[in-house]
Amino acid sequence: MRPGIILLKDGTDTSQGKGQLISNINACQAVAEVVRTTLGPRGMDKLIHDGRKATISNDGAELMKLLDIVHPAASVMVDIAKSQDAMVGDGTTTVVLLACEFMKMAKPFIEDGMHSMIVIRGFREACRLAVEKVNELCVGADDIVEKDRRVLLERCAGTALNSKLISGHKKFFAPMVVDAVTSLGGDLNLDMVGVKKVGGGSVTESFLVHGVAFKKTFSYAGFEQQPKKFKDPVILCLNVELELKSEKENAEVRIDDPDKYQSIVDAEWRIIFEKLEMCVESGANVILSRLPIGDLATQYFADRKLFCAGRVSDADMRRVSSATGAKVQTSVFGFTDDVLGHCGLFEEKQVGGERYNLFTGCPGAKTSTIVLRGGSEQFIEESHRSIHDAIMVVKRTVQSSTIVAGGGAIEMEISKHIKDIAMETEGKLQLVLLAFSRALEIIPRQLCDNAGFDSTTVLNMLRKKHAEGDGMWYGVDIDDEGICDTFNKYVWEPAASKVNSISAATEAACLVLSVDETVKNPKSEGVKPPGGGGGGRGNPVSRAMGGQGMRGMMQSALAGGGRGSGYTAMKGRGGR
Repeated sequence: MRPGIILLKDGTDTSQGKGQLISNINACQAVAEVVRTTLGPRGMDKLIHDGRKATISNDGAELMKLLDIVHPAASVMVDIAKSQDAMVGDGTTTVVLLACEFMKMAKPFIEDGMHSMIVIRGFREACRLAVEKVNELCVGADDIVEKDRRVLLERCAGTALNSKLISGHKKFFAPMVVDAVTSLGGDLNLDMVGVKKVGGGSVTESFLVHGVAFKKTFSYAGFEQQPKKFKDPVILCLNVELELKSEKENAEVRIDDPDKYQSIVDAEWRIIFEKLEMCVESGANVILSRLPIGDLATQYFADRKLFCAGRVSDADMRRVSSATGAKVQTSVFGFTDDVLGHCGLFEEKQVGGERYNLFTGCPGAKTSTIVLRGGSEQFIEESHRSIHDAIMVVKRTVQSSTIVAGGGAIEMEISKHIKDIAMETEGKLQLVLLAFSRALEIIPRQLCDNAGFDSTTVLNMLRKKHAEGDGMWYGVDIDDEGICDTFNKYVWEPAASKVNSISAATEAACLVLSVDETVKNPKSEGVKPPGGGGGGRGNPVSRAMGGQGMRGMMQSALAGGGRGSGYTAMKGRGGR
């Protein structure tokens, strides 16, 4: 009888076939159950405590990150949520729900013995049809009656904020978000939109700075004597440390006469004063540096009625440089006019319990800053996530300029389209296409469930309206239980969001369905490098090689007492 061939480590867990595929689908569905109730304007929030702080959110990507999912198949849901957040910003819960619903619809086929590649081929064909239908139905900005691009952007931002904690103030925040994005110019670099959070006050006390705002940096004595407001200031940005200690720390001097020590001290003072004089002679009113500006320099600038701030963060310095035209200098020598920045007004302003430095009236500024207020840290953090989603949606709308109706309308229309094609298709592919079309109905169904509506009744009304051919944009009416034309109600979403959601969800479902075997390797315990102790003809040290592992050997040695059985396990050729 031939001996069995051992390929994997002892204790390795392998599972394959239909059972493990069903197990992976069930794991993904468990993830969907967590985020399901957060969808839509009536979605609930989740409170997640990680042992250090509590987070209250209904943002799908944020929840996926905080859940810390370890199941290898379910972690795919985290990846697609992050992808949707990075690409579009909104629709993170939608993409997870769609992916899990696709797998749920595929589960009966797998259980009945249909090969998973047939299901995958059908899903990819249905995805292609869905994307084509979205591109066919989407409405361009030029086709809208108002002919106002800003109205389009504000309504898309308002739709993104509908399901957020600050949805009650979307008319306040939507214009603010649009102003922030349109100020960036053609490159739409979102790094140039700063978001600062100040505790205290009402959320409606938030404001937008058409320029740069950052929190007052650490300051030394003499700072309060500096002027805090300049009209048409000249700005100098440095990456230089203006502190006396830097001179003595950055040099080593050896002397042979103690009398010369005073001349060295005087030289250090001359060096720092020379740097400060060069800054003053540049003609700058406001001097910023990434590195510290010490108490001597602070008082020096205060005596000359100049403002200075040290330890400015890299992100804030980049925004100041972009807004004012200043170029960050690594030396104080050779200043020219083209390295200096300009703005209309600089002032230090009290915001809540903090002091903020504001640069406004910047010529050709391609940056802006949103200062968020709120009563609690959790509220401000969730407001920040909501604003980020709205900014991303507006950016995508600016780039594509095509929109579709939300509220489940586009999903129902795509479902009807795929169902019509499926009825003309023969073979097993027809069943897969019909399953895909039914899976798309999860979005309007979940919107109804989260709002407390009878989802069966509303879905029957939607199916009837879309089947008649004149209800292309009819979706769930959240305000009054029933259905309505969501396009006329200005529930607009970027077409890119729906295309990305359907494509990512389909790929995730196909990825999970294509896995036919899962191998989990145990953590090796006490593995010795080749040629180490435990070789020879004695028992192997590593548990992976069939031994007891280091812990087991030590226990054997203690149990055997002295040179008993545990000692023999460590022997080589001389072991008995």
